[in-house]
Amino acid sequence: MTRHTEGTAGRALMVWGTSSGAGKSLLATALCRWAAQRGIDVAPYKAQNMSNNARVVPGPGGGWGEIGAAQYFQALAARVQPSVDMNPVLLKPEGDTASQVVCQGQVDAALSRLPWRERSRHLAVAARESFLRLRQRHELLVIEGAGSPAEINLAPQDYVNLETARWARDSGRLRSLLVADIDRGGAFAHLHGTCALLPDDLRPSLAGFVLNKFRGDAALLAPGPQMLQQLTGVPTVAVLPMRRDHGLPEEDGVFDAGLGAAAAGGLKVAIVAYPRISNLDEFQPLRQVRGLRLCWARSAGALAGADWIVLPGSKQVSGDLDWLRQQGLDVEIARHAAAGKRVLGICGGLQMLGRLLSDPQGIDGPVHDGQPGLGLLPVHTRYAAPKRVLPVRARFTDLSAPWQALSDIEAPAYEIRTGITEAVSDAGARAVLHDEQGAAIGWQQGSTLGVYAHGLFESSTVMRALFGTEVATLDAVFDGLADLVDRHFEPGALDRLM
Repeated sequence: MTRHTEGTAGRALMVWGTSSGAGKSLLATALCRWAAQRGIDVAPYKAQNMSNNARVVPGPGGGWGEIGAAQYFQALAARVQPSVDMNPVLLKPEGDTASQVVCQGQVDAALSRLPWRERSRHLAVAARESFLRLRQRHELLVIEGAGSPAEINLAPQDYVNLETARWARDSGRLRSLLVADIDRGGAFAHLHGTCALLPDDLRPSLAGFVLNKFRGDAALLAPGPQMLQQLTGVPTVAVLPMRRDHGLPEEDGVFDAGLGAAAAGGLKVAIVAYPRISNLDEFQPLRQVRGLRLCWARSAGALAGADWIVLPGSKQVSGDLDWLRQQGLDVEIARHAAAGKRVLGICGGLQMLGRLLSDPQGIDGPVHDGQPGLGLLPVHTRYAAPKRVLPVRARFTDLSAPWQALSDIEAPAYEIRTGITEAVSDAGARAVLHDEQGAAIGWQQGSTLGVYAHGLFESSTVMRALFGTEVATLDAVFDGLADLVDRHFEPGALDRLM
C-alpha cells in the first residue's frame, strides 16, 4: 500500500449531511470499502462524534482509547487498523446539558467542565493534529461531517465540518458530497438551502448531491435533480434506495418500531431502553436472527411475553436505575427472573443487577455511599477512577441452566467502564466469565447473568451457542454496502471522486 510522507499532498472525500440521520455514516462506510476493494489506501476520519456507542482501539504510547463506533466500523471497512486519530474527539452525553469529553481516546475531565464554545478551541487543536497524522499515512481520507455544515450560528466554532474541510483542502485535494434523507420529505429544499449556506470558500468543493433512503421509482424524481443542478451547479450523483437490512448499526441506536411486528410469534428479546443507554451497536447481530423479535422496552408493559430481558450499558447507571424503578420495570424484571427466564446485564446493566452501588467520589453521578441495586446478583459495585478501556479475550467457564450453552466458549470482547465489582462472600455468586489474567468479569445466579464484556453477540461462536444460527459477517456487510454505492452512483462518479 502507498504511504504518504511529510509534504506529500493527500486526497480527501468529505461526506456532509443536510441533517443528523441523513446517512453520512453509512455512506462513508460504503465509500471506505469501495475504495479498499480497488486497492486505494483509505482511512476514515471524523473530527468530533457525539455518541454513547464507543469502541476500544489502540491509542498513543501503546495504550488503549475510545472512539465512536461509526469510525471503528469505517476503519474495518477500509481494511486498516482503527486508531484514536480517526475520531479524536468523542462526546458521550451524560444528560441533556452535559457530556463527557474523550480527547484522542482518553477522558479529559477538565475539558468536560468547560463551556462548549471555549472547549471547542482546545478540541480543534487536537482534532487537527490527528487529521494531519492520518493525512501523512494514507492516500485517501473519507471524512464524515457531523449534523449539518450549514448551522450558521455555530460556524465560527465548527471545526468538525468547515475547518476540517479547510484542513483537507489546504493539504491536498478535497471533494465533498452532500447527502439528504429523501424519506423525510423536503430533500431538494434541504440540499439547495445547505448548499446556499456553505461558506463561499468551501462551496466549490461540493461535487455531488446524494439522495438517500428513496422508496419507489427513481425516474419519478425528474425533473427535480435537473432543476436543482440548474440552481446550484451541483449534480445529483446518486439515489440510494431505502435499505433497512443493510446490517450496519445505527450510530445513535437501533430503535426500530416495526421490527417486532415483522417477526411476531418468535423469541422475544426485550432490551431495557433507559435514557442514557450506551453501546447499542453491539445488539445489531440480534436483528439478523430469523424469528427473533427485538423489543426496546421503556415501560413495564413492553416486557410482557419476553423470553429474555437485557439490561444494556448505561452512561449514568445511578440515574438510569432510578428511571427504571420509576417506570415499574424493576418489579417486572424480578418477576421474570423468579420465573426462571433469562435476564442478561451488560456492563452498566450488570451493575444494576447487583445488590449495592457505591459512588463516594461522584464518578457516575451524584455522590452517594450506597444505592440499592435490583438484587438479582450477589455483587457490589464501587465507582473509582481510572476508567477501564481495553480489549479482552473473554472466557466462559461452566454455566448452569439456562445459560449452559455458553460453557467453555472464548470470544473477543471489550471493556469500557469505571465500576469495580466484587462478589458478596458466601452469597452463592458464581464467577462464570474471566479475562486473560483470570479476573472475574461475569457472574451468574439462577437465570440471571451479568457480564462486563461488550461485543459478545458479534462472535459467531456465541451466536451459534445461543441461537443456533449464523449471521452475516462484518466483511459481508461492508461488501454489500460497497455494492450498493457501486450500483446506484452515476457511472464513473465514484472514480472521479476518489
